[in-house]
Amino acid sequence: MIFVTGGAGFIGSQFVRDFLAHKLGKLIVFDSLTYAGNLDNLESVQQDANFQFVRGDITNAADVLSTLPEQCDAVVHFAAESHVDRSILSAAEFVRTNVLGTQVLLDAARARKVGRFLHISTDEVGGSIAEPARFREGDPLVPSSPYAASKAAAEHLVHAAHHTFGLDTLITRTSNNYGPFQFPEKLLPLAIAKAMSDEPIPVYGDGMQVRDWIHVEDNCRALQIVLARGESGGIYHIGGGNTLPNLQVLKTLLRVLGKPETLLTQVVDRLGHDRRYAVDWSRIHEELGWSPQIPFEDGLRSTVEWYRRNQRWVDRARSGEYREVERLIYSTPTA
Repeated sequence: MIFVTGGAGFIGSQFVRDFLAHKLGKLIVFDSLTYAGNLDNLESVQQDANFQFVRGDITNAADVLSTLPEQCDAVVHFAAESHVDRSILSAAEFVRTNVLGTQVLLDAARARKVGRFLHISTDEVGGSIAEPARFREGDPLVPSSPYAASKAAAEHLVHAAHHTFGLDTLITRTSNNYGPFQFPEKLLPLAIAKAMSDEPIPVYGDGMQVRDWIHVEDNCRALQIVLARGESGGIYHIGGGNTLPNLQVLKTLLRVLGKPETLLTQVVDRLGHDRRYAVDWSRIHEELGWSPQIPFEDGLRSTVEWYRRNQRWVDRARSGEYREVERLIYSTPTA
């Protein structure tokens, strides 16, 4: 039995679907269903006998302890506030969920004598990386945004639980994920949704910020391997090997969609925007035999097709409160 926090989100739900498809055992999804958590993401597994869903808040110790089974095989911790732009608007919820929530889970894992604790982190904790360097597992953490700072703090708590109490922990830092079911505040699903509606696509600054793109299926395959065979206390970087400027990614997307580049609309750059992320994922390749399998343009085409076939999901995700947040984030074009 494993306990998956944030399992109704983008990456968490892919992990859950894959875990159940490969019949790896029973699991409990624990999710508070905030704006980015969506039970539609788990529709295909809701009748699986090995699946259980519990709505709960990771910052509420009573919620967690009442749901986490004694001697559970593992906690896989996805639950987080994850959008940098929202953290710039207000950091309080990021500290509450990402820092306090992680500590509540660590305490509960010790109390319930959990076998392993896999914490899902991000390459953003390393800050901007100058060309041609790549962020390695032992490099200092220099987070630049409130979001990244909250994830770095959570990592320190995980390390402390391992060092002080002997909890069997693992940390993964993954580069930019893309694929189906991603909430449309992130770059690719936002651009896909806008392009399909012939709306302007916001581009921060000059659009030359570099990110390493990995398909969510490749990432979740890596997470399964780390959970099964990773070294206790270890940190593993997971990258796609696709370090590309945002502007190039968006132009490729428009070509796939058959849409004009005139949809690209420059807006004022994000505050404190990191210029380049790039992870060194040689450790997971050399020790555990993992490498990404999905070429970026193939993955991008399949992602576009998923959004085309699931317009109802897109429309529901982009309704209500999301529209106001999008307006606040992208309201200022360049002169």
